[in-house]
Amino acid sequence: MSEVQRLFSEGATDAVGFMAGALLGYGIGYVMGLDLFAPGYDSASIFAIALVGLGGGAGLNLARRWRARRAQQSAASAPK
Repeated sequence: MSEVQRLFSEGATDAVGFMAGALLGYGIGYVMGLDLFAPGYDSASIFAIALVGLGGGAGLNLARRWRARRAQQSAASAPK
């Protein structure tokens, strides 16, 4: 895999992981009745923003772990 393809793959998986996690965080907040886009910054809105941020960070972390595990498996199965 060329360097450009590797970097594109890394960026794409990071973006997908972050977006999936952020959407999951938003969904959890929505189910809990928290309005992310409420006027003003009340405690429920702040908590909803935190859920989206935590979800995005967790999704990014999971995407990076997945990518590292996949690279480790392909290196182990490569002919020597």
